[in-house]
Amino acid sequence: SGFSLSIYDVTSRSIYLRWPKFSGASSYRVTATAVNTVGHSLLTHFSDITLKGTLTSLIPNTIYTIQAEAIDKNGIILAEVQIMQSTAPDIPVIDQAYSKLSNSITVEWRAVPGATSYLLTAQDGDSFIETVVTNSPGTVTGLKPATLYRITLRSINSGGKSQSSPFRKAKTVLAAPILSVSSPSCDSIAVNWKAVYMAAGFSVSLMRSDGLGRMLKENTTNTSLIFTNLNPGTLYTIKAYAWNVNGIPGDDFTYNQRTSPNAPADVQVAFNSGALRAVVSWMPTEGALTYSVTASSGLLKLNCNTSSASCMMPSLQCGSEYYVSVTAYNDAGSSKPTDAVSLKTIPCAPVNLSIEEDEPGHLLVSWSRVNFGHYYVVFVKSDDGLEVHCNTSHTQCHFQSDCGFTYFVSVFAYNKAGQSPLGDVFNYTTAPCCPSEVRAAFVSSDTVQVTWAPVRGAELYETRAVGWSGAVLCNDTAPACTLSALQCNTRYNITVYSFSEARGSNTSCASEYVATAPCSPEIKNISKEALSVISVHWQSNNKEATYIVTARGEAGLWHCTSSGTSCTLFNLPCGSAFSVSAIARSPAGQSLPSYSVPLETAPCCPNDLILTQVTESVTNISWSVGMGAQTYVTALESPKGQAKCHTLQNYCLLGCITCGTNYTVSLKAISETGLTSICTYQGYSSSACCPSGVKLYRLGNNTIRVYWQASAETINYNTDLRGSKGNFTCTPSTGLSHCDITEIPCGDVYTVVVSPVTNQGPKLTFCPKKIYSVTCSGSSVGMVIYRGKSNAE
Repeated sequence: SGFSLSIYDVTSRSIYLRWPKFSGASSYRVTATAVNTVGHSLLTHFSDITLKGTLTSLIPNTIYTIQAEAIDKNGIILAEVQIMQSTAPDIPVIDQAYSKLSNSITVEWRAVPGATSYLLTAQDGDSFIETVVTNSPGTVTGLKPATLYRITLRSINSGGKSQSSPFRKAKTVLAAPILSVSSPSCDSIAVNWKAVYMAAGFSVSLMRSDGLGRMLKENTTNTSLIFTNLNPGTLYTIKAYAWNVNGIPGDDFTYNQRTSPNAPADVQVAFNSGALRAVVSWMPTEGALTYSVTASSGLLKLNCNTSSASCMMPSLQCGSEYYVSVTAYNDAGSSKPTDAVSLKTIPCAPVNLSIEEDEPGHLLVSWSRVNFGHYYVVFVKSDDGLEVHCNTSHTQCHFQSDCGFTYFVSVFAYNKAGQSPLGDVFNYTTAPCCPSEVRAAFVSSDTVQVTWAPVRGAELYETRAVGWSGAVLCNDTAPACTLSALQCNTRYNITVYSFSEARGSNTSCASEYVATAPCSPEIKNISKEALSVISVHWQSNNKEATYIVTARGEAGLWHCTSSGTSCTLFNLPCGSAFSVSAIARSPAGQSLPSYSVPLETAPCCPNDLILTQVTESVTNISWSVGMGAQTYVTALESPKGQAKCHTLQNYCLLGCITCGTNYTVSLKAISETGLTSICTYQGYSSSACCPSGVKLYRLGNNTIRVYWQASAETINYNTDLRGSKGNFTCTPSTGLSHCDITEIPCGDVYTVVVSPVTNQGPKLTFCPKKIYSVTCSGSSVGMVIYRGKSNAE
């Protein structure tokens, strides 16, 4: 356990062993016993410090049982191990070694019993090449040309390799020259090669590859050679090798080369004028694989390559002269070009074609001359299918034409090769015919509708109205057009032009004259002549026109007419709003209305006005609504002063009124826009002034005297005493300033009012009221005591 034995090399008569150190062992014993050979055994001892050993003097190609034992110092076997191992075959012997190729050496030997393969080694200095072969002869490859090698051989079986055989020396032959072959002409072949190492000379042979003819052979020390007088276009086989100073040949090199072909013969050119191409044909030449046809015209060259005996040259240019040659090709090169054959193509289509209508009804067609053009034919076809033509050797032709037609023009040039290609087909459209049956009718004051009969060749119609202020245009494809936004009060020259995109407008068409209606009047001013009379002024621009002015409002319509520049509207109602406009009428028609001018009449004065005196210094004025009035200003005026009120309502309180005064009454009715009507009414007199210093005095017999200071001597006054025990009234004579009331009950509080007597109706109620207490003295009036004014005041 823990003890083993391994083999690290085997030869024909030796086996090399190794083992690990075993603990306690003082020596090792190895025994080798041949398995199939009786009596052949080998015993070897090794010290304890030796861990590998060699068994020698063994029999080649023999299987041995090898036993190793670890022994202590007492001779006791501590461990043992046993393996089987065969020796290698016997050492082979080389019979001969030689070189037939520059990169290999071939070796021959007798077979060795038990050998399954052999190891060939070729050594050149420090480098060597090994090859394993199975039997004799064997070849080692990958060698250098012209090199001396040391050759050895070892036999091999499953046990290992034998020792090397005695060496033999052998030298590789020379390398083959690498040929570069060409055919500089149709009857020669040039052969070139690089120098070969250790070569003393070269042999080059040449013969036809098909075996016909004789072989040509040349020996030379040069590196080039030319064979002449060969057949054109023929395949030859070239073989070359080098030899050394001993005359031993090296590897050979074989190359097949064809001579270049001879030039083709009998070149023919057939021109196809319709397709602008030519077919070139020739007799085939021996050995040619392909042909190249060249057609040259100045700097332009066309080529065609083919393997047949003809070729088509497409895309030839018109009006050109080509020189055609053919060259034959094979893998060796090309022949000489054939002699050039001249080819003149058809002329090109004429260019710079121009069409002019030198006068109405006549077309002039002209063009430029072209190369190789002998004569020309011009075809003119109208769009109704009619065609005419003209033959000429010149460069222009004349044709008749009609308006509204499109003519298609083509020009061909001719020579012996044929007709030129079709060039550009030019079309020329004559001016369209002028419209007929032109009628113009107004559809409004500034719009006229023009109609006409359609004409040939017209794609579009242009209607032009020319007046003093400019032109108005209308374009349409229909035979009718409406001209709008014409200048009023203008005479227009109306012309309908026919138009085509190709030729434009026919400018020879007749005109028609129309006049537009008068221009709309422009109201310059509206003036107020009287309360219900308005004058309207405008600017006149037509002496033949009659002007009609209309005032339109909720109250109705009012008209006036004039041939001048103004007219007057009568009986316009007050407080009304109107829109005033004017129109002009003439034999040419009626204008559009003028811009409306707003008109507002002054507001109406109120029909009713009532004045009521509220206090001694305040009067209330009320009135009915005045049509069109928004605000009112009322005024009472007298030499003593003025009272005025401005209000939105239909009533007003006026203060600072002087009692007993005559006033003039006025009222201003003002519209929303500020128009004012001044209204006057009947005068107004304020009431007489209330008396001052009203006092009560007691008289005898239950009588009370009311005393006051009169404001005027001519005024009558009325006295009222009102108490809980009765009401008493007295009216003194004119000019008196007191009044006595008898039989007045005492013991009561009386309210005393002294008022001027008015002629208009009820008593005045705004004079001051004073309160007095009348006491009793027994059954009679006692003291009269003043209590102050009434709370109502």
